[in-house]
Amino acid sequence: MKDLKHHPIIQQYIIWNRFGDLLGMDFEVKEKGHVMYRMPVKDIHLATPFAAHGGSVAALIDAALGVACLTEVCEDLKVVSTVNLTISYLNPAHKGDLLTADARVTKSGKRILFVEGKVINQKGELIATASATMNAYPVSKISEKVF
Repeated sequence: MKDLKHHPIIQQYIIWNRFGDLLGMDFEVKEKGHVMYRMPVKDIHLATPFAAHGGSVAALIDAALGVACLTEVCEDLKVVSTVNLTISYLNPAHKGDLLTADARVTKSGKRILFVEGKVINQKGELIATASATMNAYPVSKISEKVF
């Protein structure tokens, strides 16, 4: 398998994704359509003195779902955007946790992709599950400077 993380479109995503940098997120491409995203829970993620804000967990899983889809379409010179995101929060994420989002594409069409994922902490506790619908479109709609 090619290392899709080094594809020019994914490399450009890394440069553009300032929000991911702010939250301390990083990812690895396991294979086409499968991504693992990680985020340590720090003070900037907290909604209470000890628990992460749900928006932080949502940002992590949305990023994982999106990049999983991006690995499906980048070789066709496309990018993706979230059309619908559904999250179920099952347990709190606590300060000091290392969260891992595991996302896999379940169906990939020419324009619409379906993807599912989960977030666990370092103890293997299930924090959240999610599913999303993504729209794929030509990268030229957002930039001509990718290549």
